[in-house]
Amino acid sequence: MPGLLLDTLRGSRGEQVPMWLMRQAGRYLPEYRALRAEKGGFLELVYDTEAAAEVTLQPIRRFGFDGAILFSDILIVPYAMGQDLAFLAGEGPHLSPRLADTALSALQAVPERLGPIYATVAAVKAGLGPETTLLGFAGSPWTVATYMVNGEGSKDHHAARELAYRDPGAFGAIIDGIAHVTIEYLVGQIEAGAEAVQLFDSWAGSLAPDEFERWVIAPNAAITASVQARCSGVPVIGFPKGAGAKLAAYARETGVDAVGVDETIDPAWAAREIPAGMPVQGNLDPLLLLAGGDRLVERTNAILAAFADRPHVFNLGHGIGQHTPIDHVVTLRDTVRAWRG
Repeated sequence: MPGLLLDTLRGSRGEQVPMWLMRQAGRYLPEYRALRAEKGGFLELVYDTEAAAEVTLQPIRRFGFDGAILFSDILIVPYAMGQDLAFLAGEGPHLSPRLADTALSALQAVPERLGPIYATVAAVKAGLGPETTLLGFAGSPWTVATYMVNGEGSKDHHAARELAYRDPGAFGAIIDGIAHVTIEYLVGQIEAGAEAVQLFDSWAGSLAPDEFERWVIAPNAAITASVQARCSGVPVIGFPKGAGAKLAAYARETGVDAVGVDETIDPAWAAREIPAGMPVQGNLDPLLLLAGGDRLVERTNAILAAFADRPHVFNLGHGIGQHTPIDHVVTLRDTVRAWRG
């Protein structure tokens, strides 16, 4: 029998609300920090199947969340497309060569770089009970492209946005290339055991409305349609962070089975504007989880009440912060578990 989370993502609404947290497998956990110190760099940890599976399972053992999210990184796709990837201490990820300076056609694909991730999915699946849904994921093409073009993260995604305006043909080829690999990558995760997948578009909010339609909605719709056609019954969650009022169009036009809502969105607005019956996911501010206190409980209950009339997966509006106290997470979990709507 499917777990509560999978049932909810498929459109069911029960008395209890399932929950998981973005970046729940990570550095706010002491057991993660200990393993990271033992294994060394981040990429080395991702590519160590036994260790990556252990990291994925750590928050399930500690908190009993309804979903386990694969421990990996959205930049595995450009790595498989032929860019070199390094995570530098204090600087974050670096990709080379930058596609601001190099044509996509110059890259030599290395698809075997995806294999160890599938092995991690299979190892995690073997370690989970049927009540816990295994979530795979990938970055959406726009967000991944911002890194591929610039070679690293940036505040305003200037390089990618400028290239998209100046040479939409070249930029479109990058988006199409990412989408093609992403479809294969998600299908590979599902074949290895993932029961649902999420598309992270972390930088969707940096685009003008017509660019959002072109570089966020269109490629996500193509990915979703392909995954759904090849993997019937596997829900696709779309998470366009920062989409604002464009979230409603995203929910209607991409074909995703569920939509993630970030912390800047009023949940009452989302409940009203997102298509009736569509599962929603979100949307507590990660900084409120960090701060804790009475407001954490009050806001959690307010979000639960706002989405009481539709399938709802409780989550944060983005990833959990690395300094979040463990007892705040316990308070959040217990508040969600106690709520009945």
